[in-house]
Amino acid sequence: MVYMRTMTKPGRHELVSQPDVENLLQATGCLAQLHTLSCPTDCLAERYRSITAQCNNRQHPRWGSANIPYSRWLPPEYEDTWGTPRGWDPDHIYHNFNLPPVRLVSQEILFTRNDNISLDSTLSHLLVEWGQWIDHDLVLTPQSLSTTAFRTGVDCTRNCSRDSPCFPIEIPPSDPRYGIQRCMPFFRSAPSCMDGVGPNLYREQLNSITSFVDASMVYGSSDNQALELRDRSSPLGSMAGNSQYSDGDLPYMPFLPRPQTHLDPCGPREGTPPRDNATSCFQAGDSRANEHLGMVVLHTLFLREHNRLVKELHDLNPHWSPDTLYQEARKIIGAIHQILTWEHYLPRILGQKAMSTQIPPYKGYDPEVDPSIANIFATAAFRFAHVTVQPIVTRLGPGYAANSHYPSLPLHQSLFASWRVVQEGGIDPVLRGLLLTPAKLQIPGQMMVEELTERLFQAEGGMPLDLGALNLQRGRDHGLPGYTSWRRFCGLSVPNTTSKLADILGNPTLAHKFLQLYGTPHNIDVWMGAISEPALPGGRVGPLLSCLLARQFRALRDGDRFWWERKGVFTDTQRTHLHPISLSRIICDNSHINHVPVDPFSRTENPDAMLACSSPLIPKLNLSPWKEPHLDPNCGPIPKILSGYSLLCNSVIIFECQPGFELQGTSTISCNVQIQQWSSPPPMCQDTNECEQQIPVCPQNMECLNLPGSFSCTESSSPSVVSVVTAAIVVISGVAGMVAILSCFRRRFAKTS
Repeated sequence: MVYMRTMTKPGRHELVSQPDVENLLQATGCLAQLHTLSCPTDCLAERYRSITAQCNNRQHPRWGSANIPYSRWLPPEYEDTWGTPRGWDPDHIYHNFNLPPVRLVSQEILFTRNDNISLDSTLSHLLVEWGQWIDHDLVLTPQSLSTTAFRTGVDCTRNCSRDSPCFPIEIPPSDPRYGIQRCMPFFRSAPSCMDGVGPNLYREQLNSITSFVDASMVYGSSDNQALELRDRSSPLGSMAGNSQYSDGDLPYMPFLPRPQTHLDPCGPREGTPPRDNATSCFQAGDSRANEHLGMVVLHTLFLREHNRLVKELHDLNPHWSPDTLYQEARKIIGAIHQILTWEHYLPRILGQKAMSTQIPPYKGYDPEVDPSIANIFATAAFRFAHVTVQPIVTRLGPGYAANSHYPSLPLHQSLFASWRVVQEGGIDPVLRGLLLTPAKLQIPGQMMVEELTERLFQAEGGMPLDLGALNLQRGRDHGLPGYTSWRRFCGLSVPNTTSKLADILGNPTLAHKFLQLYGTPHNIDVWMGAISEPALPGGRVGPLLSCLLARQFRALRDGDRFWWERKGVFTDTQRTHLHPISLSRIICDNSHINHVPVDPFSRTENPDAMLACSSPLIPKLNLSPWKEPHLDPNCGPIPKILSGYSLLCNSVIIFECQPGFELQGTSTISCNVQIQQWSSPPPMCQDTNECEQQIPVCPQNMECLNLPGSFSCTESSSPSVVSVVTAAIVVISGVAGMVAILSCFRRRFAKTS
């Protein structure tokens, strides 16, 4: 048995068995962290980022990678040196006051009736969705693997006692829910297995996905996950699609295996019409893909975009392998996400002035910049958009008109409702709604809609949760310092009185409420204070959020060796063609919608303002710069091989054989500039004779017939052509392979007829 340090009270320990420790290491990714990293330096390692983001920075190979602790910009402030959350002990004193219960803060300041909201005059709801989409590319904090108390074994969902990892949210007596429930279940975030930052080695939390804007929510953040999401039988490097349903000629994501022991969380709910062949949750690169219909839509769009890109790239470069096509499409989609986020999304959030001063023009990759996600960003700053979410999910038919087949829904009925996409018109109705619906405007007195504070996950059954209270509790769980500490960190004025707080918030009533709840501005939870600041000109966040968001996004850009603007990542011509890309173009190419706004993040009030997808104002991505040249300027024609693939990587040609063939010769050749010749002749791909392998590939009563690139199993006694064809297990790769197989069938037919 081994002891693991507890995170509850000093002097206590939690006893965990060695097998449990090993399971924890495996499940949290800690096992990988214990291994020494050796970064490859070959051409492919320079051309493509790894799935895990390891070795992006060669001097610090774990910076920004999956399964590392969040970075800290300020030391954590826990209740004790063991990492007990702020507010764990209700009687604990902070700056001479107790912290208020988070549910009380939510009720007093955040709660907003669904019908009491103001609409954003300039921004669409698709901008709100994009914020969450990018959040899912950057941040995923795993919760404790246990749902029972370590010390007592009590079920955390049925008990209100604080016993790690249970950190339940207290329901105050003034709450309408008080007579029904006394607490909401809440589980602490899993602690990182690595040492924390700073001399005191405080408890740190884990980011289980890559920090970079690299479309990890499409492709995954582990090698095994990435492989599971691919169509391994595709010669094009495609992502796997749904085998049961499709949206006309366009695919859906594949389903996850259906649960055997309980109801599918993504299936139709009680009270909805009965459905045949009930769907399951979709499988994607991020586990939150099914959270609500907006996420399902964006996941589906980019799966389709990947598969569209690999087809076009294959037409340009038929000698590229499936892996090369996959990696090139992934690289392009990563660049698209960076362009849309930094050039279309962030200026609207920060405002142009703050954007230009806090995220100045790109000057190149800086290996001294740590791009890892900061705890304050993950746990507070990038949760700002929760107060801009509409309470209604609008769905619209062709022409952006209301349609009775897929009516608009209360938000809580769209959570984990993936079945609605398959059964109710695909992704198009939701997309039209996102394009035409404005975002909710965040103003004092209209913070967070009751769909999120009173009905979160209500459709799944059980007691609904409160997103605002969850955000506040998570910040306390992570030991985030209070609001004024972060104002000081950003070089902003620090309010010490109600009047100074009122000046900063521009709202004396709100400042008075804060002081009634918290006693002092220093105790205000940072997320609560940050979202309460009035927005900067042209933006949607105040000074504190502007500082924190800009700092993180600048680090994500400058500390990324594969940033799309960095010289050598793409050619000059490729960058020129990538730059005009728009989300409207992605929608046109991957849905049945044929009219879109020029700027999908801006509010469109009238469908007549939409433009046809054929408009020159919505340009297509021209992939011609991705076509490999046929000639090297020094060594002449670039060799290709039969039954194989090749890739020109800088001055090196990398060769690979198609399935069923073995490489004979060197796998790489390079151009010798001095003598203007290739370093050696290209290799050859020799057919693998599966029939001569030690382990038989055919049943004992069948005869093995070797075919170019494959084999067939035939009946031992004079098989007919039909039996050869029907029994064949064939992998046909290229025209040459097809011709050879047909020739083999002709010879076989001549012998048996």
